[in-house]
Amino acid sequence: MRNLLLNMIPEWMQRNIVPDNNCRFFSRMASGGAKYGSEGQPFTVFIEGNIGSGKTTFLNHFQKYKDSVCLLTEPVEQWRNCGGVNLLDLLYKEPYRWAMPFQTYVTITMLNMHIHPTEKSVKLMERSMYSARYCFVENMARSGVLHQGMYNILQEWYTSIENMINIQADLIVYLRTSPEIAHQRVRARARSEESCVPLEYLREIHERYENWLIHGLHHRPAPVLVLDANLDLNLIGDEYIRSESSILKPILIENTNRQPILASPSKQTKENF
Repeated sequence: MRNLLLNMIPEWMQRNIVPDNNCRFFSRMASGGAKYGSEGQPFTVFIEGNIGSGKTTFLNHFQKYKDSVCLLTEPVEQWRNCGGVNLLDLLYKEPYRWAMPFQTYVTITMLNMHIHPTEKSVKLMERSMYSARYCFVENMARSGVLHQGMYNILQEWYTSIENMINIQADLIVYLRTSPEIAHQRVRARARSEESCVPLEYLREIHERYENWLIHGLHHRPAPVLVLDANLDLNLIGDEYIRSESSILKPILIENTNRQPILASPSKQTKENF
């Protein structure tokens, strides 16, 4: 079992962990060394929201700043083609069978986004490992799709990753959308894998997002900016513009030759959240 789990972990991570006799993993860096990726990460923003909340549209709004902003979209195409296998489609068709392998692969692909190197001042990410954990995996467990043992393994994954790797988080933009509006948009864009996504599922994911980002039932690694994403996508530009000063703060500081004064999430007080 220990070898099986180790084979699932990228080689660069294996060099920094020690498994115990119970197949739990402990970081060699947890005893005081710097986490992997602690240096050189830019101001990082997670764009969060339900399926159909307009995350990709939001990122496209910032294409005009692409010289200074690194835009990372959710790696859906990797989920659709993992060595020729469409894991996303399998998840929707047979969730009880594919929830665990799908979320394991999501963890790997999202982690690659978190540590993606860039020389740009700002990194915008579509979703994060936090929403995978607190929204989608949590929902799978609550709905019974994910066995308790599988859920526990994924929690060990998340804990080990957080102990070993710096997951930079400076701001979370929550595109808050009603499940009904999100469902209309999902039906309109007509992705083949999403044809069987019911309104009730979007209501469940909406509740998980609200529990995390609004009610604070799970750890929020950064301040949260809430935008009204129920507006028609053709009229939502003003909401996007409202977020620019918060997202582009490092660039505005650089352009005026000021010394940045940006508090690390680890230094934020609980009152900030």
